[in-house]
Amino acid sequence: MNKNVAEADSLKRVFGLPTLVIYGVGDILGAGIYAVVGKIAGLSGTLVWASFLTAMIVAAFTALSYAELGSRFPQSGGVACFVHRAFRTDWLSILVGWLMFCTCLVSMATLSKAFAGYFNAFVPAIPAWLIILALFSVLAFVNFRGMKESSALNIFCTSVEVSGLLIVILVSTLFLSGGGAANPAVVPNEQAIGWSAVAQGAALAFYAFIGFEDIVNVAEEVKNPERNVPRAILLALAIAGAVYILVSWLAIQVLNPSELAASNAPLLDVVRRAQPNFPQVVFTIIALFAVLNTALLNFVTASRLLFGMSREGLLSAWLGKLHRRRATPYRTLLVILPIAIFLALSGTLQFLAGTTATLILAMFCLVNLSLLLIKRREPENNGFRVPYIVPAIALLLNLVLFAFASGASHILALVFVGIGMLLILIQKAFRRGHLPRTY
Repeated sequence: MNKNVAEADSLKRVFGLPTLVIYGVGDILGAGIYAVVGKIAGLSGTLVWASFLTAMIVAAFTALSYAELGSRFPQSGGVACFVHRAFRTDWLSILVGWLMFCTCLVSMATLSKAFAGYFNAFVPAIPAWLIILALFSVLAFVNFRGMKESSALNIFCTSVEVSGLLIVILVSTLFLSGGGAANPAVVPNEQAIGWSAVAQGAALAFYAFIGFEDIVNVAEEVKNPERNVPRAILLALAIAGAVYILVSWLAIQVLNPSELAASNAPLLDVVRRAQPNFPQVVFTIIALFAVLNTALLNFVTASRLLFGMSREGLLSAWLGKLHRRRATPYRTLLVILPIAIFLALSGTLQFLAGTTATLILAMFCLVNLSLLLIKRREPENNGFRVPYIVPAIALLLNLVLFAFASGASHILALVFVGIGMLLILIQKAFRRGHLPRTY
């Protein structure tokens, strides 16, 4: 085949540090903060801000581990490639990649249903399934066009969703400065809220911090990745964490925990209480863009994850081919779309939301363990480095939060693991059946 028409061999490097930080902030500040604040308030009450702070600290230690791993191995594939380099075991790497892939798909499907719900508030006549199909079509097109277009849409959506959080901060601050306060008569007894409740809230709040690890998955598309990837991870997490803590503290000052926990749109209710004249339609549109942005970034992550695993030899080489003109892993879309659409239309995804954080925490444990093994085997590193104690503490903190997650999420995580193991056995049997005979 002519080289001019062959598929491209490498991804385009289009990310500088500012756009990469925006990419990370946009991924972290996705739909999570608009949905989970109320549920966390139901667990940790007026200490909801402490749950966010605890989750941020846990995420920060793992982020430092990711920063060194991203500096050592600036390529697509993320956690699956890290585990493969540490344990040198194909089946474990494939399993981790599968679980990360499932997390992205479930998140995409859940977000698409949320998007359909918000959209139906404007145009109730359009069926939800048609909205879901249209959304995935748009996301697939943007992803196919390339990271330049995806990044441009991400920057726009990030600006919109951040403006929503700034609105919450502004109207809440004005409300409190004017003498407003939550009704103390229905605030739960402060003594009844202990560190166990804060930890349970932190296990749920951790969902809102998911996203910083996605920066590693686009490392091959970053200019000077050894320098920019670690900085982008830490800057994005710091910015998002500061916003979360401030927003959650203000929210609990405007609404009491029981009101916040009962709300299906907690931040919208905060704005309503703080400034009743604020147009509600504005916040609905902001929520649509927040959901769209998170779904896009999940799509990009799932696509690059399959591509990276293929290039590592963990999956079929067919998935590692790039489009000859767009230099995007277009074949991965053919795998992602049907599965995500099926999940979105199945109507069984509501109870899967809590499993996302559990799966991520389990994979983060493997990431930190991988760094410990890699640092022992390859102590020299010219890029970003952290002391041994950092991944050790991160591993311990992730295990603690994992223990505080719900039992149902543990069961579902085991189901995903079982499916992954079955696929691995099928793949091994298929390969064994195609080996040449030696007798």
